[in-house]
Amino acid sequence: MKSIDKVLSTFYTGDNKLKLLDQRYLPRWIVVVLDLFLCAISLALVYLILLGTPVFFSDHVSLPTQAIFLLGVNFLFFVVFKTYSGIIRHSTFTDILKLAFSSISTFVTLIIFNTIYGATTGKYVYTLTLLIMYMFLSFSFLLLFRVAVKESYQILKKGAKGILKKRVAIIGADDQNISLAKALTTESNLPFKLVGFLTEKFDSKRYKLLGKPVIPIKDNFTETVQNYNIQGVIVISDSLGVKEKNKIVNNCLENNVEVFNVPSVERWNTKADINSQIKPIQIEDLLERDPICIENEAIANDLVGKTVLVTGGAGSIGSEIVRQIALFSPKQVVILDQAESALHELELYLAEKFPTLNFITELANISNMYRLEQLFTKYNFDMVYHAAAYKHVPLIERNPHEAVYVNILGTVNLAVLSVSNKIDKFVMISTDKAVNPTNVMGASKRVAEMYVQSLQRKEVIHTRFITTRFGNVLGSNGSVIPHFRRQIAAGGPVTVTHKDIIRYFMTIPEACQLVLQAGTMGSGGEIFVFDMGKPIKILDMAERMIKLSGLEPYEDINIDITGLRPGEKLYEELLNDTSTSLPTHHPKIMISEVPSVSFDIINVKVKKIIKTATRFKDNEVVLLLKDLVPEYISENSRFEALDIEKDS
Repeated sequence: MKSIDKVLSTFYTGDNKLKLLDQRYLPRWIVVVLDLFLCAISLALVYLILLGTPVFFSDHVSLPTQAIFLLGVNFLFFVVFKTYSGIIRHSTFTDILKLAFSSISTFVTLIIFNTIYGATTGKYVYTLTLLIMYMFLSFSFLLLFRVAVKESYQILKKGAKGILKKRVAIIGADDQNISLAKALTTESNLPFKLVGFLTEKFDSKRYKLLGKPVIPIKDNFTETVQNYNIQGVIVISDSLGVKEKNKIVNNCLENNVEVFNVPSVERWNTKADINSQIKPIQIEDLLERDPICIENEAIANDLVGKTVLVTGGAGSIGSEIVRQIALFSPKQVVILDQAESALHELELYLAEKFPTLNFITELANISNMYRLEQLFTKYNFDMVYHAAAYKHVPLIERNPHEAVYVNILGTVNLAVLSVSNKIDKFVMISTDKAVNPTNVMGASKRVAEMYVQSLQRKEVIHTRFITTRFGNVLGSNGSVIPHFRRQIAAGGPVTVTHKDIIRYFMTIPEACQLVLQAGTMGSGGEIFVFDMGKPIKILDMAERMIKLSGLEPYEDINIDITGLRPGEKLYEELLNDTSTSLPTHHPKIMISEVPSVSFDIINVKVKKIIKTATRFKDNEVVLLLKDLVPEYISENSRFEALDIEKDS
């Protein structure tokens, strides 16, 4: 009984449903048994055909013995040629050849046996007619069996695909939506079945496009979805504003309807792109931000025909800056980073995507002045985009000296070399964490800002130092959204540090566009602040992401409040209490008017901080940072005690 259960378990699972399409392949012994059964059927048919004819079976050897011996020889050649080794539903010409060789070899072997047996006994076991008929009939049955299985599997597979396809409606009924509909209805491999077009622009259900109804959605979205059994909707990314998208997504989430996003038709290259680019809508697509317009001509004046250095070029911000610079025909782009694997991956990507770009990757640490001197001498840079930095707050809070090496010493090295080599522009990427810093990372970036700003005002120098400051970028290495995605994929829980924590967000391409734009605007010494839009509550974002994954917060996926991390604060700021902001001609970019400190004072203090960091005296390093940046007050950190010391 157990052996029967074991055989049945090959086809059945606990839900008692036969799952033929889920089987990878039939066991080899079953293939052999089936083939022998077909051979036996062939032999029986030959028996019936020859029954009563002069060329009937020999009666010298009994019929069962003849059949067993013939089938035994056939089985031997099944094993020799391994006719059972292929997957039947994927049979190829090679598998057919194996069957042919097996049948011919069986025929030849029996002819030889029959001849030898006849020569020794004077009687024959098989007639030649019988052997020829058996060879052709058995081969035909074996071949037809494989063809039938292969074709049946394809028919079942297509039928199952049709049943399993998700019933979707397209939002909108304009030309782009019609092009998308054509792709959905003609591309059979897509896992979608088009139900119709959802729109608010038509009042009647009588309209049809490509044979599909135009479904008006006026008052009751739920009723519309239920009437047409809609399981998903597809939105063309550029066809709707963010508010309209959010409205649709909210309605869909309330009705357990999936939302898919697809690029505009102009960005499709091949049919394969359609399949790969229809994806579930992401939280990034729903953040309310006005589109950013940049002045390409001004950026081109900065970059066309120039040799550009990008530090931290393998990071999320640095690599996007490289990609955007590549569009402006620079003379050469030098990409510097100390992350070997990431640099190698970027090199492969650029070689494939930007074959005409003249670029080179350099493995180096910006805290190594001698290595940087070599690079500046070798390449004769026109511009520097400084994106290299240590940015993970809790990690830097445990290693303040490392923040000093990269964020401060690295910036000092690059700034000094830029001045001595008469670089035209030095654009530094800073962060909103440098404003009223509560952690070592923010304080170190603020010191870097102060250094380049005071250096600009020290004396008349050729280099223009421009600082850009913005908040969190969506999808950057270590940012919250990829982290939440991993937690949701793992089944939760999703961890939020505080129920009231908020952050500003911007996409990586948006941030880098503004960096390039700000680089065209500065006369030197400015800190440009980007308009990050409305701040977003992280808890609300976590709940929304769970819902977009088709799950329910606190039911399917729990959200744990873990407490603020070392150095983390509830609210980020783009301006501190002592600064004011001035508008620029670009609506998304402002200038922060921050009181500056004399370069001589800053230079002395920065050198002392660097020297102390080389001795791994973290408390002293932090005290010196607090002295240079008076607004730096530690929060949720072991360094809070230093603030009490300083005040007492």
